[in-house]
Amino acid sequence: MPDTNGVVSIPSRHSVDETVARLEQVLHEKGIQIFAIVDHSGEAAKAGFQMPSTKLVIFGSPKAGTPLMLAMPSIAIDLPLKILIAEDKNGNVQVSWNAPAYLASRHQLPQELIANISVIEKLAAAIAG
Repeated sequence: MPDTNGVVSIPSRHSVDETVARLEQVLHEKGIQIFAIVDHSGEAAKAGFQMPSTKLVIFGSPKAGTPLMLAMPSIAIDLPLKILIAEDKNGNVQVSWNAPAYLASRHQLPQELIANISVIEKLAAAIAG
């Protein structure tokens, strides 16, 4: 469920790397482009810090995102879509994303375009289970 800042999190039954691999596979099957995978924990290690495995996957479809940006250019700050996959200090993995309703409200998106970003909820559920 979303908390007050619009972030939704669900537990994953898989490791961070397995969850990322599952997301990559689903996105590939759906023809959705992965723009970047940011390995926050890997970069932290390079800087001399230890942090649990944490990766941010940035992905999207210009076919879905462009109509949103044409309707409300400010949403470009929140696009492409992102899913954060992170392990906590107890070894539990969470899948987190910005709630579509939060983004819709934040940018006053037209109701008919919210479906363009709502796919993220199904993606998250598919990779976490």
